[in-house]
Amino acid sequence: MTPQTVPDAVFHTRVRNPALGGDNPFEWKDVTSDEIFSGKTVVVFALPGAFTPACSDSHLPGYERLYDDLRAAGVDEVYALSVNDAFVMFQWGKSRDIEKVKMLPDGNGEFTRKMGMLIDRTATGMGMRSWRYAMLVEDGTIAQLFAEPGFQDNPSGMPLDRSAAEVMLDWLRSR
Repeated sequence: MTPQTVPDAVFHTRVRNPALGGDNPFEWKDVTSDEIFSGKTVVVFALPGAFTPACSDSHLPGYERLYDDLRAAGVDEVYALSVNDAFVMFQWGKSRDIEKVKMLPDGNGEFTRKMGMLIDRTATGMGMRSWRYAMLVEDGTIAQLFAEPGFQDNPSGMPLDRSAAEVMLDWLRSR
């Protein structure tokens, strides 16, 4: 079986540019999958939505808390990915004091769709969102994927067991 590579996608991000000055010194920067994953060992954990309870109270803070341990286990970068725009991802990270984990907006759901992880959450007014998962990517190849069980549209809830930061760290340490 051929190892799966991450899909080609473009992430529409906002980056600080002090030369712009003012209250909003940010500009658009498109970042490709290749720029994020090539030549690096990266953890990506995907969440259904910014500011949602489990994502905000457990999933995102867990990866921030264990960031240094993940780095010590050989990870170069850790990204939180959600089908939200760059403005929402920035404010979400800021509201949770996220300083180490990088917030990765998949506003159009392109990456999530190509990963086969896009689900319908219209029953709760959330539109199309990501299923919850975490993966280790080595130089663009998915080395390990921890997807939550019960993948389906309009779930009544979404578990947070297999994709937790502790699971990823334990797996990395056991390699």
